[in-house]
Amino acid sequence: MIIHHIQKENSILNKFISEIRDVKIQKDSLRFRRNIERIGEVLSYELSKQLSYSSINIETPLAKKEEQLLSNDIVLCSILRAGLPLHQGLLNYFDDAENAFISAYRNHPNNDAEFEIVVEYFASPSINNKTLLLADPMLATGQSLVAVLEAIKKYGTPKEIHIVAVIGSEEGIEFIKDKFPENTHLWIAAIDSELNDKGYIVPGLGDAGDLAFGSKL
Repeated sequence: MIIHHIQKENSILNKFISEIRDVKIQKDSLRFRRNIERIGEVLSYELSKQLSYSSINIETPLAKKEEQLLSNDIVLCSILRAGLPLHQGLLNYFDDAENAFISAYRNHPNNDAEFEIVVEYFASPSINNKTLLLADPMLATGQSLVAVLEAIKKYGTPKEIHIVAVIGSEEGIEFIKDKFPENTHLWIAAIDSELNDKGYIVPGLGDAGDLAFGSKL
C-alpha cells in the first residue's frame, strides 16, 4: 500500500483539521460538515496528481488549445453515514464520477467493547476495471474498510483503488496494509498514534457521524 500523509507538510489543511478536532468548534455541525468537505477537496487535488490524463483539443473564442484531462473512469464510494460530507468534497472535484454508497457499522452483540462490522446496504454501478475512490473519514481499527472491500468484490474488480480518509490510526493503517491490493493508495489528512480500549482514535475527534448529523440510537 502506498501511503500519502498530507499533513506531513504544513498547509491550509491544518486549519480544517484543527477545527474538526476542537471541542469548541466541532459542536457547530454545519461548520463540521463543511470542514470535512473542504478536507475532501484538498485530498482530491492531491489524489488527482496520481491519475491518468489524455490530450484533448478545446476551442477558445480565439484559438484552439490542447489540454490534459482526466481519463479515468471513476466510481466514488462512501461509507454511510459519516462518509457523506467527505463524499461531497470529493464529488466537488471529481464531478463526472459515478457514485456508490455502502453502510458499515459496529455491532456490539454483548454490549461491551467487542464488536463486529455489519454491512447491510450497497448501491453501486459496476466497478469492474474502474478507478475506485473509497471514502471513509475515520480509519480507526481498519475493520470497516476490510469488510467493505469484501462486500464490493461481487460488483467487479477495480483497476485501481484509492482510499480517502480524514484521520487514521497507525494501528488501523497497519491492519489494512496487507488486506488491499499492493498498488492501493491511501490518501489521509492526519495520522494519530493510538486507539483506546473501545477502538476509537486518540486524540481523534470523537464520532464523525454524530458530529455531522446528530446522535443516533
